[in-house]
Amino acid sequence: MEAGMQDRQDHFAYCVQLLGGTTAFARRLRIDERAIRRFVNGERPISDGLLADTAKALHELGTEATAAAAEIAAALGQP
Repeated sequence: MEAGMQDRQDHFAYCVQLLGGTTAFARRLRIDERAIRRFVNGERPISDGLLADTAKALHELGTEATAAAAEIAAALGQP
């Protein structure tokens, strides 16, 4: 496998973990878990569309995490 493909696969696997692992990722993106494992293992190519959907999901998770952190800070009386 060429370096660019391996980098893409490794980064995708990292993103899957950031989103909570295979099961959580599959639920969030509504993709079969087996397909996710095949992408991570290099058995299936990772399309630009899947990467775009992954980026969108990461952005949404970041927004949700920021809101949750703000609620905690407000409950603790912190700015």
